[in-house]
Amino acid sequence: MTVRDRVAEVIAEETRGCDPGEMPERLCSAAVRLLPVSGASVSLRGAGMPVPLSASGERAAYLMEMQITLGDGPCVEAAETGTAVFATDLVGARDTSRWPVYAHQAAAAGVRAVYALPLGDGTVCVGTLDLYRDVPGALADGEVRTARSVADVMTAALVALPHGEENGTGGDGLWLSPMAMEHDEVYQAVGMVMAQRGAGAEEALDLLRGHAFAHDSTVLAVSHEVVTRRLRLDPD
Repeated sequence: MTVRDRVAEVIAEETRGCDPGEMPERLCSAAVRLLPVSGASVSLRGAGMPVPLSASGERAAYLMEMQITLGDGPCVEAAETGTAVFATDLVGARDTSRWPVYAHQAAAAGVRAVYALPLGDGTVCVGTLDLYRDVPGALADGEVRTARSVADVMTAALVALPHGEENGTGGDGLWLSPMAMEHDEVYQAVGMVMAQRGAGAEEALDLLRGHAFAHDSTVLAVSHEVVTRRLRLDPD
């Protein structure tokens, strides 16, 4: 059995009979089964920031959210370049110099290595698969091949998800996981900050990120405060 056949078999086992909304979580579970990692998350490439789809656990979800808040990290770089980005030691000089804040936050959460693989390539990259490990070190050559096959099969599975009326639970638009739908508030908050500050979309997102970082929060939590009108990011 080839590596790709084994990957396809495990993913088929994990996703058999699941609803579209469960697919991203099942795909993350398959990645953890197939590779020597402690967690996995998957996100779509969005306008100005990744859109989270799912994670294998709370810590993986936290690290994905941290990259969205910071606008920095292996996941962001992999999505922008369409190439795999491996951080093999998040307390080592090389990785801490590339992503100083993210590396510190990830290491504090007990993660020492992150492997981010594009879902697609440099021409068409729809998102990333992020793999997390508690110990530093590179993946072996065979493990890298497995990880790339997981990303390839995952890309095909996500692209094949139903849209619109094909979605059996409602057919009220493009399919998105609950985690992704929750992040709609970030885009709403960006629009509100643009109106409040007379700013462009990129500046508004930077303001949300800056407020989140300054208050040890996340961009999602700050956006919720803005959307519910408990927070205004007015000029000083």
